[in-house]
Amino acid sequence: MSRETVIATSGAATPPGRRRWRLPGFSGRRWVIGVPYLWLLVFFMLPFLIVLRISVSEMLGVTFSDLLRYADGVLQLSIRFGNYLFITQDDLYVLTYLSSLKYAAITTVCCLAIGYPFAYFMARAKQQWQPALLMLVMLPFWTSFLLRVYAWKGLLSEGGLVADFLLATGLDQLLQAGGMISGDGRFMNTPFSLVIGMVYTYLPFMILPLYANLSKMDLRLLEAANDLGATPAVAFWRITVPLSKSGIVAGSMLVFIPCIGEFVIPELLGGPQTLMIGRVLWDEFFSNNDWPMASSVAVVIVLLILLPMMLFSHIQSKGEEARS
Repeated sequence: MSRETVIATSGAATPPGRRRWRLPGFSGRRWVIGVPYLWLLVFFMLPFLIVLRISVSEMLGVTFSDLLRYADGVLQLSIRFGNYLFITQDDLYVLTYLSSLKYAAITTVCCLAIGYPFAYFMARAKQQWQPALLMLVMLPFWTSFLLRVYAWKGLLSEGGLVADFLLATGLDQLLQAGGMISGDGRFMNTPFSLVIGMVYTYLPFMILPLYANLSKMDLRLLEAANDLGATPAVAFWRITVPLSKSGIVAGSMLVFIPCIGEFVIPELLGGPQTLMIGRVLWDEFFSNNDWPMASSVAVVIVLLILLPMMLFSHIQSKGEEARS
C-alpha cells in the first residue's frame, strides 16, 4: 500500500515528521466543555462563595470574623444565620422582594405583549428588510444606558412630549384608576414611570430571542394547516405559538432575571411606592455599612434568580426530549 493511500484512508492531514500536540487526557470536547465551566467557577462561583461567607460572618470594624477557629485544641465552626432570619421577619425585606418580583413580572408580560408582534413581523418580512429591522431593534444599544433613562425623565416630566400626549388623550385618568400614577399629570416617580422605563430598556432582550426562533419556523406547517381548513387565528395559536415556546421562555428569562435586581431605573424613575430590592441592597452596603446584612440580601436575590433559570433549563430539556 502506498503512502498516499495510507493518508487517504486514515484521514490524517498532518505532514510527515510533524505530530499534533495535545495534553494527555484532554480531548477537544473536554476543552469546549471545561473552559465555560472554568469561567463560571472563577467569575461566578468564587465571588458568590465570598459573599456567602460574609453573609454568615460577624463584622469586626473593617474585617470579618473567621468561620473556623482553633483554640485550646478545639476546632470551632461559627456560622451566623441571624441576618437570614431577620430578612424573613422584617416586613421591609419581604415586601421589597415581593415588589421586585411583581414589577419584574409586569415588565416581562409587557415586553412579551409588545415584542412578540414585532418579532413576528420581522420574521415574516421580506428577506432584504430583515437586517434593517434587526438594526432598529439593536440601535438603542449604541446609546448610553443612563442617557436613555434620563431621556425618559424629560419625556415624563411636566411639559414633556409623552406627558402632554397622555394628558391630551385622557390616558392619565385610566392610569390613575389603575393605581399606576398618584394624581393628574404626575407621571414621574410612579409605578408607571418605573414600568415604562424597564419595558423600554429590556424590550430588545425579548424581541431578539423571539425573532431567532420565529425566523427558523417551517412555514410549510402553516400551509398544511390552511389546506386542512384552519383559519389564520387557529393556525397561529395551535402552531406558531407552541413552536415559539422556547423563544418565549428565553426572552422572558432574559427580561425577568435582570429586572429583579434592577437599581438604576427604580432610582431615577421610581419613587417611594416602587421600592425594589436593588435599592435596599445599595442602602445596606453604602448607607448602613452593614456588609453581612447586604450580603445576605444579595444571596437571597441570587437564589430568586436561580429558580427561574432552573425552570427554564427544565423546560428546555423537556422540549429537546420531545423533539428527539
